[in-house]
Amino acid sequence: MKRVVVTGLGALTPIGNNVNEFWSNALAGKNGVGPITHFDASKFKTRFACEIKNYNPLNFFERAELKKYDLYTQYALVAVQEAAKNADINFDTLNKNRVGVIWGSANGGIHTLEEQLYEFAHGDGTPRFSPYLLPKILINITPGVIAIKYGLRGINYATVSACSSSNTAIIEAFNNIRWGKADMIIAGGAEAVIIIPMVGSGVAAKALSTLNENPSIASRPFDVNRDGFVMGEGAGALILESLDHAIKRNAPVIAEVAGGGLAADAFHMTGTHPDGEGAYLSMIAALEDAGIQPSEIDYLNAHATSTPLGDISELKAMQRVFGNHSKLHVSATKSMIGHTLGGAGAIESIAAIKAVEENIIHPTINSKNIESEFADKFNFTLGEAVEKEVLYAMNNTFGFGGHAAVTIYKKYKD
Repeated sequence: MKRVVVTGLGALTPIGNNVNEFWSNALAGKNGVGPITHFDASKFKTRFACEIKNYNPLNFFERAELKKYDLYTQYALVAVQEAAKNADINFDTLNKNRVGVIWGSANGGIHTLEEQLYEFAHGDGTPRFSPYLLPKILINITPGVIAIKYGLRGINYATVSACSSSNTAIIEAFNNIRWGKADMIIAGGAEAVIIIPMVGSGVAAKALSTLNENPSIASRPFDVNRDGFVMGEGAGALILESLDHAIKRNAPVIAEVAGGGLAADAFHMTGTHPDGEGAYLSMIAALEDAGIQPSEIDYLNAHATSTPLGDISELKAMQRVFGNHSKLHVSATKSMIGHTLGGAGAIESIAAIKAVEENIIHPTINSKNIESEFADKFNFTLGEAVEKEVLYAMNNTFGFGGHAAVTIYKKYKD
C-alpha cells in the first residue's frame, strides 16, 4: 500500500483564524471562551461559548456567494483555501480525476435551517423560503462545493459520525489514497452550531457547562470539578496525498499518516460506555493499523470534552491501552477552543500534527485537580507547553451514537 503524507493544513478556530495564529495561541494557552454574541443568550442557563472572532465573510466571498453558503460551508472553504495554499497546490497541474474531497460534520447547515424557520414562524404565515435552503442545509453540500471551486472530480462524499465525523473523514481519505483510489484528498470538518436550539438542547441535556460566573475556566478536561462541555465552532482542513505524488510535485511534507481506527460503543444513544469500550477498541485498532506498540506514542490529543462521565470513560480506556505510561504526554485542545463537534477531529489533528512537526506539545489549561485515580498515570501537560521529541501522536474523537475514530500521525522520514 502507498504511504500517505500531510502536505497542507488550514484552520479557522476560536483562538486563531489561520494555522499559525491557532498554533501560537494554543502553545500560549490562550482561552477562546466568551459571552455568546450570535444570539441573545441572557435567558439561557449557559450564556458563553467559544466563538470565532473577527470573521468577516466579505474578506473571502462575494456578497452574491454568501446567499449560497451556510456558515458551516463558509468556514470549511476558508480552511481549505489556506490548506491548499500551504500545500503549494496548483490544481490545474494535477489530474483532477484523482483528487477528491471527504468532509465531516455532525450538523451541516443547521444555522441556515434555524434562520429560515425563525423567519417563517415570526412572519405572516406565508411560506417564503430561500431557494438555497435545501442545498445549504445538506451536510454533503460542502465537499461538493469544495470540489466545484477547484474542479475536483475524484472521490467526493461526507462523513457523519457526530463528534468523530472529521476524524472519520481523515481515515477514509487515508485509506482511499493508500489503496490507490486517489492521488490527493482534501479532508477535514467544520461546524457552526452556536445557535438557539443547539445551546438550548445542550442545556436541557445537562451536557453544557453552566459556569456563567467564571466561564474562563469552564472547559476543564479531567478536572474533578468539571461540569460539562463548552460549545465551539470552526473548521480544520488537511491535504493528504500519496508520498510519491507529493515528491513528484515537490510538495512540503509536514507529517505522515501512520494509521486510523474506527469502532463503536454499542451502548447508549448519547452516553459513553462506562469503561470506554469504543474508545479502547478504536485506539487499539489505530495502533495495529500503524504497526506500533502503545509505548511508542509520545503524545495523545485527548477527546476530553470536560463532561463528568465522558472524561472518566476515556481515562479508563487510555489506562487499558497504555497502562501506567507516565511519560505519555496528554493534552486537550478543547480546554481552549471548546468542543467544535464535527470539526473537532480535524482541528485537533492539526494540533497533533504540529506537535509532530515542531516537537512541542500545547498545554491543557484550566484543569487543576485531575481525577485522583488517574493523576499519576499520564503527564497531562497542565498550564504550559512542553518541548519533547514527538515521533508519534494520537488524536482521539468520540461521538453520540457510540462512534469512535482515532488517527495516528508520525514524523516524516524519507
